Amino acid sequence: MRYIESTTLKKHTLCKHVVKRKVTKIIDGDTFKTDKPVRGSNFIRIANKDAPEKGQRGFTTAKNNLDKKIGGKTVNIDPVGKSYGRTVANVKKSGKKV
Repeated sequence: MRYIESTTLKKHTLCKHVVKRKVTKIIDGDTFKTDKPVRGSNFIRIANKDAPEKGQRGFTTAKNNLDKKIGGKTVNIDPVGKSYGRTVANVKKSGKKV
């Protein structure tokens, strides 16, 4: 087991395991929905990634880029915290960080 320290998340969050989930919908450039919940939420926010929100310049490009990378695919999700009801996690596809 390992401990993660973050200034924006609860300090020393214990990460028990990485789970695999299928991406069912891309919300924006840093958030997506999965087929099954991870820590109580189907909505996953990619840790340490900040993409434009809807209505901001670059939103469509960021969303489309994430869709090309992981849309409809199975990814590895390593939860590190919660934010606005979403699970915040490190996300990998084929061993590479998203």
